[in-house]
Amino acid sequence: MAGNARDPGVSVAARLLALLGVFDEKAPALTLTQLADGAGLPIATAHRLVRELVDWGALVRAEDGRYMVGRRLWKLGLLAPDQSDLRTVASPFLHDIYGATLATVHLAIRDGDEVLYLDRLAGHASVPAVSRVGARLPLHATGVGKVLLAYAPREVHDRVLRSLTRITPYTVTHPGKLENELRRVHREGYAQTVEEMTLGACSVAVPIRGGDAHVLAALGIVVPSFGRDRTRLVAALQVAAQGIERSLRKGGFH
Repeated sequence: MAGNARDPGVSVAARLLALLGVFDEKAPALTLTQLADGAGLPIATAHRLVRELVDWGALVRAEDGRYMVGRRLWKLGLLAPDQSDLRTVASPFLHDIYGATLATVHLAIRDGDEVLYLDRLAGHASVPAVSRVGARLPLHATGVGKVLLAYAPREVHDRVLRSLTRITPYTVTHPGKLENELRRVHREGYAQTVEEMTLGACSVAVPIRGGDAHVLAALGIVVPSFGRDRTRLVAALQVAAQGIERSLRKGGFH
């Protein structure tokens, strides 16, 4: 398609889609030149079309001049059947957890080597929050991320463990230690973090399985500290996850 995109007969829509198609998991932020080269467009044409995409909200321009997918495009993506159905089914269970704990509740999936947050209910407790709907965060430093990493394909698992970045002084960056935690997810059914993503925030999370028993999402709670509540929080998450799984099976969701 790149070669054809320089053909004057190619439609504007095709050129816009070519620009958007340059983005992928390995290239979430791109310069104008990279976009033009990837789409096979002259730089002037790419500049004009990218400006239109930014004006519409499909792309945003970062401070370093690179472009990223915008929230408006993200919101459209949420209308895709899989994500829309999952959020719809999970929503009442998230509200149940919130009502029982008054803690921040997350629903997330794995998108490449990152956590993608599909839904979030903010808790009453004063917990520093970096998550938001549509945000992407590291798999190794979040509760929901550790759950999803524990069940990720081997190539994802190996790639993430080769590049463990330190976000706070408590982030687990030793591959052997993280491996032990991921094994515990399989053994005990939940993951936890203690100030690994944000100081003053701890989390627990459990898997949500699809109809064929594969893990398709994670459900998590963020609190200032666990105290004696960790067991109760995990139990609440597991009950909710089982309810979501039953609803997904009834709806034929895989």
